[in-house]
Amino acid sequence: MPPRWLRRLVLAPIFVVLIAALLLTMPAWLLLAAVLGPFGSGRMRFLRISWMVAVYLFLELVALVVLFALWVGSGFGWRLRGPRFQRAHYVLTGLFLRILYRQARFALGVKVAVVGTDPDVAAPGQPELVFCRHAGPGDSFLLVHALVNWFDREPRIVLKHTLQWDPVIDVVLNRLPSHFVTFAPDSEEHIAELATGLDENDVLVLFPEGGNFTPGRRERAIQRLRDLGLHGMAERAERMRHVLAPRPGGTLAALDAAPEAGVIWVAHTGLDKLLTVADVWRHLPLDLTITMRWWSVEPDEIPSGRQERVDWLFEWWARIDRWIDEVGP
Repeated sequence: MPPRWLRRLVLAPIFVVLIAALLLTMPAWLLLAAVLGPFGSGRMRFLRISWMVAVYLFLELVALVVLFALWVGSGFGWRLRGPRFQRAHYVLTGLFLRILYRQARFALGVKVAVVGTDPDVAAPGQPELVFCRHAGPGDSFLLVHALVNWFDREPRIVLKHTLQWDPVIDVVLNRLPSHFVTFAPDSEEHIAELATGLDENDVLVLFPEGGNFTPGRRERAIQRLRDLGLHGMAERAERMRHVLAPRPGGTLAALDAAPEAGVIWVAHTGLDKLLTVADVWRHLPLDLTITMRWWSVEPDEIPSGRQERVDWLFEWWARIDRWIDEVGP
């Protein structure tokens, strides 16, 4: 990953020029897709994808302009960490995701149904640690959209460092509390620091699997446990068919750093069959409802010992796996 100064001074302007050029030609592509759509499958796949690409690029361009204006307005970055500008970035994030979700409903036929715990009803005014399953394209966007727009929470997010190639994600989440994981030895320390000092509307978002579910990754995760001599954990992971074996390190670091926080476990199903770009293309329009299941655990219900917490994490992951087996496609 290039250093931040290179991404800001060189890559970001290049992205802006490329996005603008693509948007200028996009009407021609949309018109061509609309004309040719009826002669294919009749499902207007190319038009749907072209529309979503156009929407995403337009939102990226507008967001980069607004982010530059916020940087200037903050005194060229001097007050960016202040509460007023932090809140402005969360509002911008919510607006970006709200528009993207509405367009996905319109163009792709995607809907989300949340069942179970509402964080604001189960634990109003309480910080939360949100541990979520990771499977299917865009599930992290949907989770953050739900937290920001439906539950009015301010998430601190743990995510892969490669997502910094997206200029908006790069700028926004390097200004807000977040951690881009590189699997360096000090990664757990950064997660603990991120989980420290959560206030009443903060949530820490972490994906314990460390990556998006695929059958190949599942097998590699099980083999990694065997290679480490953790045969009991490998056997437990082998019994779970829909999730990866969770990596306890980040979860334990967050729990230790935020003893006052409750835990919300999040599972979802509906995107499971979309493992590749070809899968998404083949199923367009998706016409699916993504069901997100939330469970809430109060701070005094969380085990205290390290091994007890590891066992607890695997027990919850097994419960999530069973739920997916019961209600999944």
